[in-house]
Amino acid sequence: MPAKRSRPIRLDFWVTEQEKELIQEKMAQLGTDNMSAYLRKIAIDGYVVQLDLPELSELLSLLRRSSNNLNQLTRRVHETNRIYDADLESLRQEYDKMLGTAKVILAKLAAIP
Repeated sequence: MPAKRSRPIRLDFWVTEQEKELIQEKMAQLGTDNMSAYLRKIAIDGYVVQLDLPELSELLSLLRRSSNNLNQLTRRVHETNRIYDADLESLRQEYDKMLGTAKVILAKLAAIP
């Protein structure tokens, strides 16, 4: 008669070959080869982070606009051999907005427990 198990309920799930390799790499990083213990520990004590960062979309939009404006300014400078203070000020303001948005994102990320 088999010995009583301390964990009588079996759970199964399917993974791809790549997912299995990732799991094994993470196990190796922790120095364990007991997959059952590793998966149990991660399932019970691990957590999933779902980020809601609309600021990230805003930052990407600012980056696209700024990149476009910089390209236009570069073309104008090559054509006229002149650069205008207003153009530089506009770029500076765009970069300030990006920096401010990036700081908001970093603060939110830092606040994640």
